[in-house]
Amino acid sequence: MKITNIKPFAAQFISLSKSAESHPKKWVCIKIETDEGIHGWGEIGTGSSVSEKLMSTAVNEVTDLFIGENPMDTERLWHKLFRKFSYVGSRGFTTSLISGFDIALWDIKGKYSNMPIYDLLGGRFRDTVRLYCNSWFDGCDTAKDYAKAAKTNLLDKGYSACKLDPFLEMVPFHTMYQDGFISQEGEEEGYEIVSAVRDVVGPKFEILIDAHGHYNVPNAIRLANNLYDRFKIGWFEEPLPPESIKGLKQVKENTDAPICVGERLYTRYDFLPILENGLADYIMPDTVWTGGISETIKIANMAETYNVPVSPHVIPGGPIELISAAHVVSAIPNFYRLEHSLSLMPKHNNYLKEPYKIINGEFHLNNNPGLGFELDEKKLEKLF
Repeated sequence: MKITNIKPFAAQFISLSKSAESHPKKWVCIKIETDEGIHGWGEIGTGSSVSEKLMSTAVNEVTDLFIGENPMDTERLWHKLFRKFSYVGSRGFTTSLISGFDIALWDIKGKYSNMPIYDLLGGRFRDTVRLYCNSWFDGCDTAKDYAKAAKTNLLDKGYSACKLDPFLEMVPFHTMYQDGFISQEGEEEGYEIVSAVRDVVGPKFEILIDAHGHYNVPNAIRLANNLYDRFKIGWFEEPLPPESIKGLKQVKENTDAPICVGERLYTRYDFLPILENGLADYIMPDTVWTGGISETIKIANMAETYNVPVSPHVIPGGPIELISAAHVVSAIPNFYRLEHSLSLMPKHNNYLKEPYKIINGEFHLNNNPGLGFELDEKKLEKLF
């Protein structure tokens, strides 16, 4: 079997979130075709600063590396693309590009083998995937709004865990770190929001806090400890910008709250010092940013040796990101929960021929080969 063609597509994505400027305007996916009529779908990680035009140009530039290759050689082809960019940087933009190709190759491999990807990864540890709900608070401005959303979007839909960033003052800094400080008024507003949510969901419900890398060391330590002491949060995520290992060490050693990092770490090489130095209680690799299924399963296996649970990041990606991550976590023992956006679910399913199912806060993969789901090509925008 040989690869004959690679086609990039875009799917329109319009965020209702206040942090829409940190989200992509379009999801980018690719379709890899073969001479045996089998094709695979993959999704390329975008983010706040990567347009569909830039990514489609990158796809066009590297297509010749794949034409004529055997799509079953997922590992060799991963390295072929990864090493091509060694002199300008193989992580971040490059691994986002790799992710789309890698996921599509796994989709082909599964279809050719007539097996779901999770079976190719070793089979399932679990039949359904536990979720935590994110992006359930779109349009919320006050603690009262958050409390109402917690009732209608979380409890009434059967969820047992959620994530939020309650410090609304810091939204403008999602992709623009300044000095790492928050005002006393902004801090207290955040506590009021978490308190309102906790009052509604009760003590057994897991509340996770996303700090979005906003803070400096002393602010991160204070916020994490206050949130844990008052509300028993499940984790404090990305307390600092991702560049400083020593800063993260200071936070980890001086907080009671569990720490989660990883959405802005790329490949096993970035995760290794985190694990070696005990800097996180949870890690959250993003399947379409860190290198696809091939790399995410390696990161998960590495984390297993440190007894660290994995909880992949998937917001604000498209449907393939969520589905591919679900295959990975179905096949690993050290899994906590998979992120999920309630507000993105109808947008995701609009582009799938068969919608995915979430029942009582759990994701249900089907038993179809490969990813198990097909994008509806008629609804996608051809990029070249």
